[in-house]
Amino acid sequence: MPTETREFQAEVKKLLDLMIHSLYSNKDVFLRELISNASDALDRRRFAGLTQADLLPTEELGIRLVADPEARTLCIEDNGIGMTRDELIENLGTIARSGTLEFLRNQESAKGDSPDLIGQFGVGFYASFMVADRVVVESRKAGEEKACTWSTDGSGEYELEDSQLDAAGTRITLHLKDVDIDGGIKDYTDEWELKNIVKRFSDFVSYPVRLTVNKKEEEEKEGEDEAAAALDDSPINSMKAIWTRPASEVSDEEYKEFYTHITHDHQEPLLHLATALEGTFEARALLYIPGLAPFDLYHREMAHRGIQLYVRRVFIMEECSDLMPDYLRFVKGVVDSEDLSLNVSREMLQQDRQIQAIRKHLVKKVLQSLSDLRKQDEEKYLGFWAQFGPVLKEGLLLFEEKKDRILDLVYSASTRDDSKLTALDDYVERMPEDQEAIYYMTGTSRDVLASSPHLEAFKEKGVEVLLLTDPVDEVWLQQMPPEYKEKRFQSVGKGEIDLQDESEKDEAETKEEEEAFKDLIQAIGSAVQNEVKEVRLSSRLKQSPSCLVLEDGDLSPQLEAMLRQAGQEVPDHKPILELNPNHAIMKKLQGLFEANGTDPRISNYASLLFGQAVLAEGGQLTDPAAFTQKLSELMAEAI
Repeated sequence: MPTETREFQAEVKKLLDLMIHSLYSNKDVFLRELISNASDALDRRRFAGLTQADLLPTEELGIRLVADPEARTLCIEDNGIGMTRDELIENLGTIARSGTLEFLRNQESAKGDSPDLIGQFGVGFYASFMVADRVVVESRKAGEEKACTWSTDGSGEYELEDSQLDAAGTRITLHLKDVDIDGGIKDYTDEWELKNIVKRFSDFVSYPVRLTVNKKEEEEKEGEDEAAAALDDSPINSMKAIWTRPASEVSDEEYKEFYTHITHDHQEPLLHLATALEGTFEARALLYIPGLAPFDLYHREMAHRGIQLYVRRVFIMEECSDLMPDYLRFVKGVVDSEDLSLNVSREMLQQDRQIQAIRKHLVKKVLQSLSDLRKQDEEKYLGFWAQFGPVLKEGLLLFEEKKDRILDLVYSASTRDDSKLTALDDYVERMPEDQEAIYYMTGTSRDVLASSPHLEAFKEKGVEVLLLTDPVDEVWLQQMPPEYKEKRFQSVGKGEIDLQDESEKDEAETKEEEEAFKDLIQAIGSAVQNEVKEVRLSSRLKQSPSCLVLEDGDLSPQLEAMLRQAGQEVPDHKPILELNPNHAIMKKLQGLFEANGTDPRISNYASLLFGQAVLAEGGQLTDPAAFTQKLSELMAEAI
C-alpha cells in the first residue's frame, strides 16, 4: 500500500503547543511517558498470552533505548502487543484518545482481570514534541505479519505506510531538536543523561530498560577490544519496587538500601513501615523515619518533603506534600497508587477524597508505629523524640487533628526526675486521685524553670510539674484549653493556685494575714503600678519573696517575644506581683511601713521585689541600670 497522508482529528497545532509550553513543566518527562506506554504494551502482550500462548515472544519482554549522538536520534523499542495500521490511526491520529483506556473499558465490560496499565489520557505520547521536531512510529501487532509506519512533524498531518519489522512490538524514533539548556532541552543522546532520567522516573517499571549508545566509528575502532570485554547490557532500571513485595520477603538490608536510594541519606533509618490501603481504590506505601533530623527541618521555606508519589510504579512527583501533614514532614518514603486521580500532565493531583483517604491512612499508621516503638523500645523512642519531638507537637495546633494520639507520644522534663523525661500518660498515672489538673510550666530552658519561684509550693507538697521548653509549647497550650485523659492542663504561672487540702486551710488566719498586710500591699502597688496590674499575697511562694503571675488567657513573655519577632501585634497586659507573707523581707518591710508609711525606701524595695520576680523567671528588666542603682544604694545603706 502506498504512503497515505491523513489529517489529525483534532486542532493539533493548538494541542501540541499546549503540550510543549504548558502541560509539562519538565521536558525530561517525555521519556517517562514513552517508557510508560511501552510498559503498558508489554503488559497487554503478557495478558493476551495467558489465553493465547503463541502471542508471547521467545525472548524476554523488555524495553530498549537506542541513542545515536551523530544522527541526533533516540529510539524507544519494546516487544509489546504492537499496533495495526487501524490502531495507529485510532490511537495516534486522534489526540487525547488513549488505547490503554479503551482497552481497560473493554476489559471491564468483559468482566475479566486486567493488568495494571499506566496510560489514562492519550496525550503522553505527544510529549515527544517537546524535544523532537519529527517522530516516527513503527509497529507490528503480535500475531500478525504486517507492520506499519506512522510519522509526523507535529503539523496538521501525519503519514502512514507499510513497513517491515522482524518481530512484534513498537519502535518510536525521535529526531531530536538541538540542545537548548536555557529552554530545558538537554542532550537526550547522552548516556549519563538518559540513565539519570530512567533512574528518576522509571526505575521501578517492572520490565527491564536497556540502553545502547551508538558511538562514532573512530571511537569504536580505537577501543574495540576494550569495549568488547566491557560490554554490559544489564538493565539501567532496578525494577525493585520493594513496596509491592510482602514484608516477609524483604530483608532489613534491602529496606536500608532502598532508604538510601530514595533519600541519599547513608545513616541508618530509625524505623520503616510498609502499609496498604484497600477498598474502593488501592495504594501502597513504604515509609521511613530517619535516625537524624535534616538540617532544614525547621526552615519550612527550604525543607524538603519526603514523600515521593508513584502511580503503578511510575514516578510522578518528588515531594507530594498533600499526602503528609506538615508536622510529619520528617517522614520519608514512597506512595504508589493504583488509580489515583491525576490531572492530564500527571504532575498535579486532583483535590479529591482519594488523597485525603490516603493521607488519613498514612498519618494513622505513622503515629501507631511510633506508639508501638515507644512501648517496645523506650530508649530508641527517646532518641526519636530528641530529634523530632518539637515538630511532632506542631500537630497539636491543628483543630482537625485527633490530639490524644499525639499527646500519647509526648515526653517532657518534669520536677520528678532531673535525669530523664516522662511521658504524659505516665504523669497522669502517677497523679493522686484528688489532683484535677496536669500542672506545667513553659520557658526557655529546663534549668531556669526548675529554679522558678512558682514551683516552691509544688515541691513542698510533692506535686509533679511538667517543664516544657519548646517554643511550640507556648502556642498549643495557649489555644482553647486542651485536655488529656479527662485532665485539664493548668499552668503554675497563671491564675491563683491553692494546693492546701481542707485540713490545712484556716480561713480566719488567712483573712487576718491579708488584713495585716493590706496597707503595705497598697503602698507597694502604688510604687509599681506602671509595671503590674495587681499586687497580692501568694500561696505558691515558700522560699522566694516575690514572683510574677499571669491571668488565665494572658500571653506568656516567651509567646509575646515570638509574636513580635513574627511582626504580629501583641495585646497590652500587665502581670500580677505576688508576695510571700512569710518571707523575712516582707516582715521587715511591714515593720518599716508601720514606723513610717511614707518612707521612700518602701518604693525602692517595691521596685527591687518586682525586678527580682522578673529575673527569677528568666525575663529581662526594662531598665537594668535603675535596678542596679537602687540595689547598690540599699546595699551601701545596709553596710
